Amino acid sequence: MSENTINNSSEKSELLRGFCTGERALFRAHDLKISETLFADGESPLKHSNNIELFHSTFRWKYPLWYSKHIVIRDCVLEDTARAGIWYTEDLDADSVIIAAPKNFRRSSNIRLKDVTFYNAAETLWECSDVTLEGVRAKGDYFAMNSSNLTVRDFELDGNYGFDGCSNLVIENGRLLTKDAFWNCKNVTVRNSYICGEYLGWNSENVTFENCSIESLQGLCFIKNLVMKNCRLINTTLAFEYSEVDAEIKGHIDSIKNPASGTIRAGSIGEIIMEEDMVDTKATKIILEED
Repeated sequence: MSENTINNSSEKSELLRGFCTGERALFRAHDLKISETLFADGESPLKHSNNIELFHSTFRWKYPLWYSKHIVIRDCVLEDTARAGIWYTEDLDADSVIIAAPKNFRRSSNIRLKDVTFYNAAETLWECSDVTLEGVRAKGDYFAMNSSNLTVRDFELDGNYGFDGCSNLVIENGRLLTKDAFWNCKNVTVRNSYICGEYLGWNSENVTFENCSIESLQGLCFIKNLVMKNCRLINTTLAFEYSEVDAEIKGHIDSIKNPASGTIRAGSIGEIIMEEDMVDTKATKIILEED
């Protein structure tokens, strides 16, 4: 397929199948349905495209969808060489897609991903806004850094530093194996999820965990307005340092250290460290309740 063939076409919703090669193979393509097509070597095959539907197709080279708008992707693959695949793109809907390359989705908006697997999610979904993830699985560090307005359901992450610098984030039914997650965030709610990782949530504001199980070394520290409802802290030590906290913890906490203020309810606490020269020890109420 050549660039000239596409630009000279006046038909909308044209169906294309085949093999694409060369740089900018379908540059500025618009109003196309593309099915069973291999985008082989050649950068930016669909750069500046508009109103494109892709089915059962594969991308093998870099920058396939940059500066694109109104994109639908179904049952497609971005191979590990399709690096930095989708940047500066608006209004994209992907379903049943495998993405093997890192650094995908950067500075993009109105993104909906369902049943998408990121085999290498390093530096993926950076500085994006208005994002919905459902049934997404990701493996890689620094996932979703500095993104805003995210709704995440049935999500799995294996990678450190997840969701750093995010705002207006809601996660439901998540399973996260991630060190230093939710740092520098604002307005985060996590429900019905399992989180395992050191130093959880530092330097964040307005963070709520509901019905969550959390395992963390020195987690939940330096947080303004931390709320925990019906949560469990498993093998969690030195929690809540300098945090403003309202926590309802079912069962045991191994240790807490120098919370700034608030109320902590738990079944039992192994060690309570309250240093008068560090915090106002009277500003925090600790209540032990039977589980």
